[in-house]
Amino acid sequence: MPDRESHEDPSQRDSRESDAERRRRRAQFLRELTEARELRDRVQPRRAKAARLRHAMRMRTFRW
Repeated sequence: MPDRESHEDPSQRDSRESDAERRRRRAQFLRELTEARELRDRVQPRRAKAARLRHAMRMRTFRW
């Protein structure tokens, strides 16, 4: 559910929360995202392997 802060002007919200708080929340989110990906990879190994192969193909064909 959206909270009340989501309807406010982003510049007002930025002034209230510190950069350290924002970084802490972002780090927590990234940790949870990584954990979720690892869990999905364990539960669906075939899909994870296909995703790794697709990523490897994209990296091989990427032009600098």
